[in-house]
Amino acid sequence: MYTNAGIIGLGEGTVEGRIPTTMAAIQELEKYLIGKDPRLVAHHWQAIYRHAFYRGGIILTSALSAVDIAMWDIKGKALGVPIYELLGGLTRDRIRVYGQAQTPEGAKKVMAEGYTSMKVGVTSSRGRLSRYAESPDFIQGIEENIAAIREVIGPKVDMGIELHGDHQPQTSMLIIKALEKFQPWFYEEPIQFQNLPLMAEMSKKTHIPFATGERMVTKWQFRELLELKAASLLQPDITHCGGITELKSIATLAEAHYAGMLPHAKEGMIGAVASMHVAASIPNFLCHELPSLQAAPDDGVERSYLGKSYITKPLTMNNGEIMVKGNFDGPGLGLELDENIFENERNVPEWEFPEMWDKDGSVLDH
Repeated sequence: MYTNAGIIGLGEGTVEGRIPTTMAAIQELEKYLIGKDPRLVAHHWQAIYRHAFYRGGIILTSALSAVDIAMWDIKGKALGVPIYELLGGLTRDRIRVYGQAQTPEGAKKVMAEGYTSMKVGVTSSRGRLSRYAESPDFIQGIEENIAAIREVIGPKVDMGIELHGDHQPQTSMLIIKALEKFQPWFYEEPIQFQNLPLMAEMSKKTHIPFATGERMVTKWQFRELLELKAASLLQPDITHCGGITELKSIATLAEAHYAGMLPHAKEGMIGAVASMHVAASIPNFLCHELPSLQAAPDDGVERSYLGKSYITKPLTMNNGEIMVKGNFDGPGLGLELDENIFENERNVPEWEFPEMWDKDGSVLDH
């Protein structure tokens, strides 16, 4: 976002697999934005959201997220302070982050990278995806893999279980009960978020916290989740939910319901750092995700999930934590894009979620 004062604001908003659609939605906001003062962030958020008539929806709020983050970046740069200062100042001096693994070998790599927490996916078992109703063998395969990972990482490392909404409720509940003895950190997306009343009923049947929210947008959707007590750990993604303005609002709403914040951040470094500014300013933060390199090609460019080849000064992590000082304590977002980023990413194909099919050709959830 360019200003006549020479300040450039960086923002990010995207929907994986629908990038051109989101770009068009951002461009549609130009008519309103051109000529406005970008420092009036809250006012513009309200105008963009409430004047749209069709409110919410992942495309519209992702476009709003990009604009909102860019306006906060401009405001911070104009005042010469980091965004977290504008949000009330620091409540912590470091951001805990977690790694991700699927197997014992992957868990060893995560530990070697210095993490003290991780998330483990349980989408498949015995080489196949989940069906409507499952056999003891399928559940046992998941149990054996988690047992092997817990043996590798020991009892002190936090291990969240990612179900990703891939299982039917009855199968998900079998997995949840089978894995309780390993004391998971949380169960993420035990079912699809559209069925919050059922998720709330399921959450009452285990002492392990439920986490969800990466596909949800705005404080209004999260209000329903909290009122139903469907989850006690919220995972909004700043590039989808409505930007910095809305992530801060969701965190405040969560605090009033004694819920923790576990922000989702799997896309790019601008969104991840923007989310960390919010995480650094709220009291109910638990841990943070880092961007994935799942879309990065093997093209000779050395990339990293800490920002190498994306930002001029990649983040540094120590003992599973990113210190605020020295990483994102400059004005605004506190980062600059790598000067070669456009050339590096010019021919990179758009990443899309993999299609998931049963052996009979029918469609499965993801």
